[in-house]
Amino acid sequence: MNHSAEVENHYQVRGWYSSVQEIRHDGGEPGEPLIKVAVGVIIRNPFVGTYKADLSALTGPSAAIGNALGERAMALLGGRPAESYGKGGIAGVGGEQEHVVACITTEFGNPLRDQVGGGEAWISSASKVASAGTSIDIPLAHKDELYIRSHYDAITFAVPDGPRPDEILICVAAATGPRVHQRVGGKTVADLAAAQ
Repeated sequence: MNHSAEVENHYQVRGWYSSVQEIRHDGGEPGEPLIKVAVGVIIRNPFVGTYKADLSALTGPSAAIGNALGERAMALLGGRPAESYGKGGIAGVGGEQEHVVACITTEFGNPLRDQVGGGEAWISSASKVASAGTSIDIPLAHKDELYIRSHYDAITFAVPDGPRPDEILICVAAATGPRVHQRVGGKTVADLAAAQ
């Protein structure tokens, strides 16, 4: 199925955006690189400038966005498995934070989990209202266990000309592993594997 086309059947899409980071070291010895990716889509906000109690026009078809962004994120990881993920978005200044949240509920989250190869943990998220070009730090956490400290991270994402006042930016992030040189203890991936 063409998930991106499905998104465009339900929402007015202005564009798709992506970012890739390959981190070799953070002051210590270089090791296996950490790949972090973020992908987003800008859609028209049907509720701009008005208050509506029922936001199902955004929530109902949002599974398509979860599938499309998850698929695009995994493609950017280049065949490497995802260990962590996150989600978020920005409503343009004519909208509300709740308009973003309506797009990234469980309807959206379950397809995202499927695309990244499963995920038992809550998907960390961030949402806000801001002007075009504002960045968002998409939080990252281990996809199967929220309390694995080594994977607490974020990736900064921005679209220079969006979201415009009548738009919403919806975005996701994924990463191939923990922070580079993580070493502050806590529950580990090995602990998770031993418990399964």
